[in-house]
Amino acid sequence: MKRSLTLGQNPSHLVKITMIVLLSLGSVGVVGGSFFLRKAFITSSQSEIVTDTSRYKEIRHQLWSSQDDIKHFPSEIPAGVENERLAYAPGSSQTGSYFQVRLRKSPEQIQQLLNQYRKLAKHQYRGGDTNVHANLPNGVPTTFFYTSESAAESFPPSYEILVLNAKDKGRPGFKWNHGDSYGVAINSSASEIIYWAEKW
Repeated sequence: MKRSLTLGQNPSHLVKITMIVLLSLGSVGVVGGSFFLRKAFITSSQSEIVTDTSRYKEIRHQLWSSQDDIKHFPSEIPAGVENERLAYAPGSSQTGSYFQVRLRKSPEQIQQLLNQYRKLAKHQYRGGDTNVHANLPNGVPTTFFYTSESAAESFPPSYEILVLNAKDKGRPGFKWNHGDSYGVAINSSASEIIYWAEKW
């Protein structure tokens, strides 16, 4: 006689993620919950993430679907840049996509870029991540710290996150369920700039 498997017996990985997400919705809020869900799926597909900086031009000019979202990115990584880091996830029907490149520049260049992007930014944040920013009053989704050298997902307070644009493509009652955003995160003390774009 066959026994049927109930939800409580040996749930699949997807069911576990779903249960965690449902529990988090009550404490994080609807906006934060949708990003938590997106992050859970991204984490479960780590093998798709590209970190090889030699593929930057290919991703920048061929693989990223909307050139408008990355027109502020450099056309190529300049020669002689130290400690550059890249994170790119192409996304799928269940996951969002993101593209992030982290570069170190001279203090003078960083100050010039900071002044330039502050004038263009529609939203500005100090540290944090997309869940924090989206849940602030009049907040918008941003990004996680994908190019961090540690497991940190949030930007430390030394980073100024400047949102150049964010488009809500969700349906009524599901704000920010789908959309995109892009901008830069600048750490003046470390002379670093991170160019980022997200779609979900």
